Amino acid sequence: MRRVSCARVLPLALLLVTLAAVPADAGAGGAGAGAGVGAGASAVGTVDAVRGEAARAVRAHETARARVDRLRAADALPTKIKSAERRRKKIRADLWDMLWAAGRASGDPVAVNKSGRGGKCAFQSRNKKKSKNKSKAKTSPKAKAPKAPKAPKAPKALKAPKAKQDKAAAEKKARDTARSWTAPTRDYWLSAGYAASGARWAHRHTGQDFAVSTGTPVYAVGPGTVRATTCGDGFGNQVVVRHPDGYFTQYAHLSRIDVRAGKRVKAGQRLGLSGATGNVTGPHLHFEVRITPYLGSSVPPLPWLRRKDVRVVR
Repeated sequence: MRRVSCARVLPLALLLVTLAAVPADAGAGGAGAGAGVGAGASAVGTVDAVRGEAARAVRAHETARARVDRLRAADALPTKIKSAERRRKKIRADLWDMLWAAGRASGDPVAVNKSGRGGKCAFQSRNKKKSKNKSKAKTSPKAKAPKAPKAPKAPKALKAPKAKQDKAAAEKKARDTARSWTAPTRDYWLSAGYAASGARWAHRHTGQDFAVSTGTPVYAVGPGTVRATTCGDGFGNQVVVRHPDGYFTQYAHLSRIDVRAGKRVKAGQRLGLSGATGNVTGPHLHFEVRITPYLGSSVPPLPWLRRKDVRVVR
């Protein structure tokens, strides 16, 4: 967990302390983020200021990330790429520190208890291995049959030309890349989308909802490491995965969790089963893409998946 210096947190203290009154976003079918806030007009204004500051930082980060991608595609000077990447990382670090402090103040389990054990989450039960009977029946030794003479070795096949080898390697790499990212579930239909508004949320929706029945397998969209497995807030049972590009994906409202914090996962590996835990009115998967592990740093998930060559069917 990142440590935050007092110098960075103190200017935000007055903004963050009121976040304890704000429940997490609930996703489709839920009583949305911030529903039921009754801290008064001044408290709501303060929360909106924090939310606005985080939203500006998210936009700045995505602009900086797009600039780094353009410079790399244009084969720009390494010094320019490094300078742009430093700026992106600085924006991300500041956003991370701010939202970590906000999460601690509001009791967000991802910031407080990322292992999920304190909330007694619905982890998959570990079946005890059946004890094996090591006793073996004694049998009379069998007479060994004489070894057959070895057949002569076939001549080694001639190696393909280097150009063909390179082409085959490139095709294999392309196939592997195509398989390295996937949709988070199957047999779904898309319900509430990113930034949707309505009576179900006090503010904009922060992810993409996949309408599926309870018990539908939920998969990691790409390779990564499980950052958190938590429960007990508006998101219910949830898993957060960190990917090699630095982004995080969140899978919420699960009925069961099949992984633990710290576990490495592959694309398409099952993380748990869909459900209706948390603040919802029906079963679905709430899928979110974030710059940090914490609420308030989400980006549009479907365009992010398209950059990974994943086409989500509407």
